[in-house]
Amino acid sequence: MKLFANKKQYEFLSFATYFALPLLCILNTFDMKRLFTIFLCLFITSTVTFSQEYAPGDEVMIVAQKKAEMWGRVFEKDLKYSIGNNYDLKYYRFFWEVDPAVLYINGKVTSHFEITVDNTQLIQFELADNMTVDSIKYHGNHATFTHSSKTIEIDLGVQIASGVLDSVTIWYQGAPTSSGGFGSFIISTHNTVPILWTLSEPYGASDWWPCKNVLKDKADSIDVFVKTPSQYRAASNGLLVDEQSDGTHTVYHWKHRYPIETYLVAIAVTNYAVYSDYVMLSTGLLETLNYVFPEDSATAVTETPRVNPCLVLFDSLAGPYPFASEKYGHAQFGWGGGMEHQTMSFMGSFSHELIAHELAHMWFGDAITCGSWQDIWINEGFATYYTGLSYEHLFGEVDWMTWKQNRINNITSEPWGSVWCDDTTNVWRIFSGRLSYNKGAYLLHMLRWVMGDYAFYDAILNYIQDPSLRYGYARTSDFVEHAEATHGSDLTWFFDQWFYGQGYPSYNIHAEKHSSGEIHMYVSQTQSHASVSYFQMPLPIRFSNGTKDTTVVLNNTYNNQEFVIDMSFDPLQISFDPELWILSNNNTTSMSIQEHDTAISLNVSPNPATDFITINAQNINFSKISIYDLTGKLAIEYEFPQTTQSTISVETLPKGTYMMHIEGSEVFYNVKIIIQ
Repeated sequence: MKLFANKKQYEFLSFATYFALPLLCILNTFDMKRLFTIFLCLFITSTVTFSQEYAPGDEVMIVAQKKAEMWGRVFEKDLKYSIGNNYDLKYYRFFWEVDPAVLYINGKVTSHFEITVDNTQLIQFELADNMTVDSIKYHGNHATFTHSSKTIEIDLGVQIASGVLDSVTIWYQGAPTSSGGFGSFIISTHNTVPILWTLSEPYGASDWWPCKNVLKDKADSIDVFVKTPSQYRAASNGLLVDEQSDGTHTVYHWKHRYPIETYLVAIAVTNYAVYSDYVMLSTGLLETLNYVFPEDSATAVTETPRVNPCLVLFDSLAGPYPFASEKYGHAQFGWGGGMEHQTMSFMGSFSHELIAHELAHMWFGDAITCGSWQDIWINEGFATYYTGLSYEHLFGEVDWMTWKQNRINNITSEPWGSVWCDDTTNVWRIFSGRLSYNKGAYLLHMLRWVMGDYAFYDAILNYIQDPSLRYGYARTSDFVEHAEATHGSDLTWFFDQWFYGQGYPSYNIHAEKHSSGEIHMYVSQTQSHASVSYFQMPLPIRFSNGTKDTTVVLNNTYNNQEFVIDMSFDPLQISFDPELWILSNNNTTSMSIQEHDTAISLNVSPNPATDFITINAQNINFSKISIYDLTGKLAIEYEFPQTTQSTISVETLPKGTYMMHIEGSEVFYNVKIIIQ
């Protein structure tokens, strides 16, 4: 979950454009077998027109904030393992009778389970106290039960041995109220037509059905029967296998035969218009099913096909689509974002960003689910990063750079915060867009930089296909094990900094050119938060002179570290991390000349400046000053006789950040200046 549906669009890409860009990007990243798979699938996929949002990635912040606003309160701790700790859940069969015009549910839930503790007689399920349990049957007989403190405790009447498969059926009814999710069970309208939907993440499933509501026990499969007035259709998980109507009401039967976490079980009911697209994946042809509002269907039919190239891409990057024998689908609903209900995401709109993010959850969050809300980044950080990768491969460099810069700007807007969620009782913290989503995504981007593309993507594939994790749960340590195995070395230092540690570094990079031709690099760093004493990272530095450029990677492990570099050409400029691999901000770079070990220096003040800047030099003469904006466009240029001091006017420059290049017979010096 969940990206807000921003309607702003600025560019439409034809199928030919979307087809060419990923091939150019992928050529440098993947072996020919993977490339062929992508080429084949893209060729078969139906032609689709994209609409691309301006400022890729901004939506994730809006929706994360919206999630917290809709459910911004303190919850009970998520590790409620006392509920159902003596049985292993196997299967649910649901029968729900609902009318989207009425806030009410009549339900019957049959739960099949395997006893895991000898001599078990009492079992428990969670259900909100305001719901009424009418009766419970065990082996055809009414069972004794209590229902209080959100817990149904059932006395089976006999002691059951470990390993025995058994079941109970609970009849219940009531008007659900939200006490643990982002609405949980909602009725509303669209175009005056009633609509009902559920959204149970993180703690809301027990608001509307009796369940085992902990992150440790998925049902192996489910059957969902929804009875509703015949003018409506019901959407849910899996495949629609039957519809039975008596003229007044229709019962829809959805069958899902993959393990599913409690909060991912969902229904949505209204007067849906229904249509399907199809996409060729590595496992064969997949249906992409769409349930949309009739009044939006003319537009939606042009927007939902955006999912197909994303399916092809993710199928290659993260392995085969995890629910290939069923479907992937969208069901439109009235919430201002999206929710990755397994095999059928509920969607507030159909922007590229929303579609890509919810789809990525099928691998990261659904096929493998975080084993604790402390590790929510395993869901949200991964889905956010794969949304970013869709910009890299399907849209190109400009949007990929914009996506990365937006992430950095947001993460560094505060000096504190770790990816590790240190408070699972507070939804504001669990679904922090800045930390769980964006910093989690950038952790992956930096890990890719540290490991290299092949090892990084192999680690992802090994992780997602690990039989001990697939269709189950994972903690951060499980992913780290796979990353270390493919990287071939310990990554504790990296995760201590970027997963547990808070904040980010700010770098000062100084290059000193010597008469010998050597360049001495000096790297210093400050940290925005005291939890990390030093961020150790390989640092990319680009040297250029207008006609040549090269990038050197410095293995920076401590403060004020010096590096000596032999350069094949005389550089005039240096750039730190030009491709935005490192999460950092407020960085500075400079370059000077060391002639016969005689120190030279420049002082530029004031900085920030408003009207004028004075340059004072020691042991050097300069004759030209050029000021460039951050796109590299020349803004001002001054030439004058050799001097050691000059005052120049900057009053015509718009407010912002610029690069000043100072040039003389003995110096090439670059300094960042701010005009305010």
